[in-house]
Amino acid sequence: MQRWRGLEDIPQDWGRSVVTIGSYDGVHRGHQLIIEHAVGRARELGVPAVVVTFDPHPSEVVRPGSHPPLLAPHHRRAELMAELGVDAVLVLPFTTEFSKLSPAEFVVKVLVDKLHAKAVVEGPNFRFGHKAAGTVEFLTEQGKVYDFEVEVVDLYVTGDAGGGEPFSSTLTRRLVAEGDVAGAREILGRPHRVEGVVVRGAQRGRELGFPTANVETLPHTAIPADGVYAGYLHVEGEAMPAAISVGTNPQFDGTERTVEAYAIDRVGLDLYGLHVAVDFLAYVRGQAKFETLEALLEQMAVDVKRCREIVAAEA
Repeated sequence: MQRWRGLEDIPQDWGRSVVTIGSYDGVHRGHQLIIEHAVGRARELGVPAVVVTFDPHPSEVVRPGSHPPLLAPHHRRAELMAELGVDAVLVLPFTTEFSKLSPAEFVVKVLVDKLHAKAVVEGPNFRFGHKAAGTVEFLTEQGKVYDFEVEVVDLYVTGDAGGGEPFSSTLTRRLVAEGDVAGAREILGRPHRVEGVVVRGAQRGRELGFPTANVETLPHTAIPADGVYAGYLHVEGEAMPAAISVGTNPQFDGTERTVEAYAIDRVGLDLYGLHVAVDFLAYVRGQAKFETLEALLEQMAVDVKRCREIVAAEA
């Protein structure tokens, strides 16, 4: 799959394509419906399927300081899109200047002049251009002028997550923030993942017999609520069952919020400096401060046993 950053990265000889545009944070099951439809249409027409997305999130440029927690970094979104059959991902730097493009200018500059769209696939509430003035109806009219089809796909899947609310990135972020990683998983179609580099912490876990990977998460990452979770620690292609702690470590009067993963039944791991990923399968318990260190150690042993059982049941 080709990855482009900015319009200038698109090959000069790029031909017609089927395009879908959106933030697609998380590439959740609703997003997957749209992307899969775009890929299917591209195969029918014999042209590539292209996803257009933005960096940073448009809200950060339009309303500075309002950047939402991200469910997946761009490289992860690209991996997920590649699995769905996407041929190219175009990440457009979302600048103040770019935000001022009118819907008509956006159509010409991106869809017509660069991607030579043969079809555009979107959800029913898709908005684009300056002040989000562009609608699906406007896009359809532009398609008649510039010779591309517009197809609308209903992306609103529902399930148990969020009490039956339609699946969305907003709902997923809320569930993650609440610690409902099982609900987030239903929406995403996979466990919520947090990535980052392993850095040196206070090393108390090592001293207590439960050495953890202290993950320095990427900026704006959606991190689950404080507590203990069962999941996986992904290191260089290997998925290791893990007990994961999120929080400030109140037992030792910590103030910095961290994500730490203990690779269950693994010894001698040296992960410092490595980029790792942590998948959250299930919430185990909330963060707590214990009266004695012995009580903490007893609870940690119980937590690890429970996490081991949860991950084993998934296998």
